[in-house]
Amino acid sequence: MPEFKPGARLSKKPPLNEQELYQIDAYWRAANYLTACQLYLLDNPLLERPLRKSDLKQTIVGHWGTCPGQNFIYTHLDRVIKRSDLDMIYLSGPGHGGNAMVAQDWLDGSYTEVYPNITRDKDGMQKLFKRFSFPGGIPSHVAPETPGSIHEGGELGYSLAHAFGAVADNPDLIAACVVGDGEAETGPLATSWHGNKFMNPITDGAVLPILHLNGFKIANPTIFSRMSHEEVESFFRGCGWEPRFVEGDEPMLMHQQMAAALDWAIREIKRIQREARKSGQAKRPRWPMLVLRTPKGWTGPKEVDDLPVEGCWRAHQVPISMGADADRHLAQLEQWLRSYKPEELFNSDGTPVELVASFPPAGNRRMGANPHANGGLLLRDLRTPDFRDYAVDVTVPGSVEAQDMYVLGTYVRDVMKLNMDARNFRIFAPDETASNRLQAVFEVTGRRFLDQQIPGIDDHLDPDGRVMDSMLSEHFCEGFLEGYLLTGRHGFFDSYEAFIRIVDSMFAQHAKWLKMCSELPWRHDIASLNYILASNVWQQDHNGFTHQDPGFLDHVANKKADVVRIYLPPDANCLLSCFDHCIRSRNYVNVMVASKHPRPQWLTMEQAVKHCTQGIGIWDWASNDAGCEPDVVMACCGDTPTLETLAAVSILRRELPELKIRVVNVVDLMKLQPHTEHPHGLTDEEYDGLFTKDKPIIFAYHGYPTLVHELTYRRHNKNLHVRGYKEEGTITTPFDMRVLNDIDRFDLVIDTVRRLPQLGNRGAYLVQKMQDKLVEHRQYIRDNGVDLPEVREWKWDLTPETK
Repeated sequence: MPEFKPGARLSKKPPLNEQELYQIDAYWRAANYLTACQLYLLDNPLLERPLRKSDLKQTIVGHWGTCPGQNFIYTHLDRVIKRSDLDMIYLSGPGHGGNAMVAQDWLDGSYTEVYPNITRDKDGMQKLFKRFSFPGGIPSHVAPETPGSIHEGGELGYSLAHAFGAVADNPDLIAACVVGDGEAETGPLATSWHGNKFMNPITDGAVLPILHLNGFKIANPTIFSRMSHEEVESFFRGCGWEPRFVEGDEPMLMHQQMAAALDWAIREIKRIQREARKSGQAKRPRWPMLVLRTPKGWTGPKEVDDLPVEGCWRAHQVPISMGADADRHLAQLEQWLRSYKPEELFNSDGTPVELVASFPPAGNRRMGANPHANGGLLLRDLRTPDFRDYAVDVTVPGSVEAQDMYVLGTYVRDVMKLNMDARNFRIFAPDETASNRLQAVFEVTGRRFLDQQIPGIDDHLDPDGRVMDSMLSEHFCEGFLEGYLLTGRHGFFDSYEAFIRIVDSMFAQHAKWLKMCSELPWRHDIASLNYILASNVWQQDHNGFTHQDPGFLDHVANKKADVVRIYLPPDANCLLSCFDHCIRSRNYVNVMVASKHPRPQWLTMEQAVKHCTQGIGIWDWASNDAGCEPDVVMACCGDTPTLETLAAVSILRRELPELKIRVVNVVDLMKLQPHTEHPHGLTDEEYDGLFTKDKPIIFAYHGYPTLVHELTYRRHNKNLHVRGYKEEGTITTPFDMRVLNDIDRFDLVIDTVRRLPQLGNRGAYLVQKMQDKLVEHRQYIRDNGVDLPEVREWKWDLTPETK
């Protein structure tokens, strides 16, 4: 580890007097003691007698390395909260340090308020130890089960983005975010340092990052810890921060340094906010941050079996092994635990002594009880206009064209307008809001941006803008939105469909968070995480193969059925209905896939509301099997599959008028799954009523065909043939994309005829005709660079004779 260089500028008079210094050190020792005991699931809470092997309940699990530093930070934050009556939450970035935050919650009483059986005495202490990383207990990282947490610490990299989302539109809130030096090497965290460019000191709160350099990851040194003091300072100053360093390993000196550094940071935050709010000028300041450099496993055993532990990667998990060598190590474990002097910190009944009990703040000022960390307590309904007022007027199916996303944008604009004063709604996109045709929102707000603007060039930049799309980072948008939702607000993320895959893992972590929260009655409902995926796979124009990936739907569909919802509206009116439902929902992850290109519009608003409410249905105006059994079911899901299916149906009905065709459109993808597997799923009786038990189903699907097979494999009708994206297509025309993936109208007709052997030679002639059309198509686009006129100009227009 580099040589320590004191960095917190101490005044001649130390910030802590002797009594304060003793109290803060006692509280830190109490937290460290509780944290260490959780690692060993100790069945001897106060060490009333020497340790025996039977006091250790099972094979030891958990992590120690980051915990003393986190306890140190948390303890000092408690001091400034209480002194200045601060509204503050704590985000624990380092992985697997959950036992530290649990210990802090137990000490200030917030844990017992949520879990009354974990009392603040010896019995409760014993139960607390037994829960940690134990079957039926709590995880080793900061999880939904931890009071005061809005951040799932199982996967690294998201803490700082969550912190920025938490303080947005919360002008009095401070989010103290501890960033581990291993975590600081991840991509999401690296881009999050630029979040300070988007914090308005007038209308937003403040993020106080605390980079904890303890030197090591699981088995390797960390990059930041091996950088010199000067390099680290230059790095963060270059990112726009004002860093202050606290470096060392002698506890009493470190307490004074940390107190001085935190006092400075809070003064700076208040000064910045005061000056901005008085002047009304929202310029980007240089916000304070702290860099804490301590040994890994600080205050733990320095050596075990003649090998270094403190200040080494060996401190990462359990410092003293208690496996087969438990008898040999028991005395050393006991010596370590007794070094915290628990007899000075806890009464004989296990309650904290008055010196410890009186230290933390009270009520909602405790970080474990802050309502911002249980955002549903603060959630207020959005004001929304009637989405029906934005309807596309459809007199005849397919008679008009519209851009679905542009139509939605007019509705979103007015949602934004209605909630401007409440300041509880934002849009998130990595530089794609206008590209995804939501530009109408710029009539009422702008893009959040606090730096210099170039007149005549910069467009819709606003220091108080409520559209977060000025940073080209899906990671940051996702993390910021999650932090915003978790603290009781509303928003959505619009993205190119292919590149939402960048946040696959972040989505998964949030979905897991929601799943666990549903099992915790004290966690209140929060607004759903909503995605709108435009620029989808079926029309890329100049973008090509790299922009084609509908696989996010497969990823989402595998998550807990109580959490995930997937909608593929076929037109603008259906999109309006779906979006209105999603933006007002709670505790879900909603994924909507939409078109931003001009498309035929199929349903009136009244029809769209009924269709989307049911999620699936027969389109009787496109079908001709009323009163009889269908020969084939033509199913479709998604805007482009719907278009091609209807075009195929029009060909089949003209060429083979005796054929009885049923058209089924799917908006809610999870309707395909049995009701026993998903709350939206159809019963077998309902499914068979739509799809029959044995008739051929030609299913044109937006994404990878295997997903439809996975959702329907338990259904009675095995005569299912799914067409979808199969990784074909690059720079080509929109229709050729469909041809290359066999989802075009001509291939759908061929597939249908081949599934109906009763057609005989009549079918063979139609197949030949369709194959000729495919050849004609290929030749035409090579010569002209655009699709056939009959494709570009196609309308749903069946003559009365063929209806």
